Amino acid sequence: MTVLENLKEFLRIPSISTSPAHAADCRRAAEWVCRYLPGSRLIEKDGHHPLVYAEYLGAPGMPTLLLYGHYDVQPPEPLELWTSPPFEPTIRGEDIFARGACDDKGQTLILLEALRRCNGRPPVNIKVLIEGEEEANGEHLEAYVCSHAEELKADAALICDTEMFAKGLPTLCTGLRGGVFGELHVEGAAQDLHSGVYGGAAPNAVEAVAQIIAALKGVDGVVRVPGFYDAVSAPSSEELAAWKTLPFDEAEYLRTEVGATSLTGEAGFSVLERTWARPTLEVHGIVGGFVAQGFKTVIPARAHAKISCRLVPDQDPLKIIELLRAAIAAATPRGIVSRFDVFGSSPASVVNPGHPILRAAASALEETFGKPTVYMRSGGSIPVVGLFQRELGIPSVLMGFGLPDDNLHAPNEKFHLPNLYSGIEAVTRFLAGVTRVPGRRSGR
Repeated sequence: MTVLENLKEFLRIPSISTSPAHAADCRRAAEWVCRYLPGSRLIEKDGHHPLVYAEYLGAPGMPTLLLYGHYDVQPPEPLELWTSPPFEPTIRGEDIFARGACDDKGQTLILLEALRRCNGRPPVNIKVLIEGEEEANGEHLEAYVCSHAEELKADAALICDTEMFAKGLPTLCTGLRGGVFGELHVEGAAQDLHSGVYGGAAPNAVEAVAQIIAALKGVDGVVRVPGFYDAVSAPSSEELAAWKTLPFDEAEYLRTEVGATSLTGEAGFSVLERTWARPTLEVHGIVGGFVAQGFKTVIPARAHAKISCRLVPDQDPLKIIELLRAAIAAATPRGIVSRFDVFGSSPASVVNPGHPILRAAASALEETFGKPTVYMRSGGSIPVVGLFQRELGIPSVLMGFGLPDDNLHAPNEKFHLPNLYSGIEAVTRFLAGVTRVPGRRSGR
């Protein structure tokens, strides 16, 4: 089959890792990847989606790269906002629309296809690790990396799970924000109460959630958690100067990407600074009380809010969790019991653009696209980057081929097909270019 037909087949598998109903689909996706990689194997762990591992160590004396991707995808809801079914890939113009098209099946296929074109003999040593829980908790991958650090030893990791700054502009991402992700739970009365009989005396859980959230973040976009900004490391003056040269139009960004009437956030920082180099606190959903059609006059006994913080270099996720819990406790109204349950956390990561491996990646991109490579950070989090840095001591090359309007995690997710083919070409060139990188040689 052609690369495009392979991508369509991959995208038709609804490998939603957060849904137990799709556990079999996640396994199907893992098996699909395994068939694509000669000599690969599934790594199983009870209660988790399989990892796929392969290695090609036939280049003695050459560097070793660890290639990472993920086959799991976000849930597609709300389904009514999709122009075409999320798991029936549809081409419109030069884009393919489907859940996972860009994040990360299309970009994972770039890695798989570049390897396939090496006919089992890549010019450098390769280890491949494809997971199925990136959109969930990542526990299986973390446990495996921590217990197999010697087996996974490499000179650098290559990850295609980021975006280009603009169409046709080759881009390397040199920094990612970390994160803390969790859920605020509040409880008031033993059960919902009649608002006429008890209103004015009984604590209201939904109101308590609103009051706590208002105490955590101000209308000016500043996080009010005491100590939250203490360890924030600012980008260098060189980085800030480079960002100012990027082709960024704030009005166009507001109109085509955000779609609101105005941008928000901390005063005194540019949009790129606010999204790449400043920490945040966001609320993703609030549940509580009566929300069905019609009207029911109750005082809610329980309410919940999903909250995350994006972190920047030098902020310690464990310390932020401690500060967040203390601030929640201090803001909890009388008559309310609150707690904050953590789903996961990861530190921010940055890599020096002058690293020889990154220079090789920049050259490969420039040869492919015919333009100088630019450098950016991303406001998102890829926990595996910090994991590889912590457990394996290696930098990650974030060579992404998504575009800013690819609708990641949203309806009508897409991938620009010219980037699929250019990505395969760029990664193939990168593998050849790494042979000229000086330094340690970790191939077995």
